[in-house]
This record gives sequence, C-alpha cells and structure tokens, in this order.
Amino acid sequence: MALPQLDIDHLSPEERIQLAEELWDSLLDRPEQIPLTAAQEEELDRRLEAYRKDGEPGEPWREALAKIGKRGG
Repeated sequence: MALPQLDIDHLSPEERIQLAEELWDSLLDRPEQIPLTAAQEEELDRRLEAYRKDGEPGEPWREALAKIGKRGG
C-alpha cells in the first residue's frame, strides 16, 4: 500500500506530537482493524483465561503500591 506523502517539516514539535496523538486515537475508532500477530493473540487468550480462572482478579491500588514500596528499598 502506497502511503501519501506528508510534508511535516514545517510543523513544530508540539504540532507533530498532536498529529501523532490524533493518528493514534483514530485507531481506537476501529480496533478490529488493527492486526495482531499470532503471538499477541495467544498472549491475549492466555491472559483472558487466567482472568476468568481467578475468582478475584487484581488488588486494591494501595496494596499494590505498598508491595512496590517494599521492593524498592
């Protein structure tokens, strides 16, 4: 697929960031059109299965933060 030629050299860094954000956000409108590799699909399936098996997934953010703090030193 040939991509259109875009001249972005005249854009400021802020405008380039805005453009990148808008392009990224446009993908969210149709997530089914974003292709996944086989490895990505397998990982998503694995995580979904683990989520379904776990009776109470996750933990309160305060507990998670406390664990992180203990590991940090």
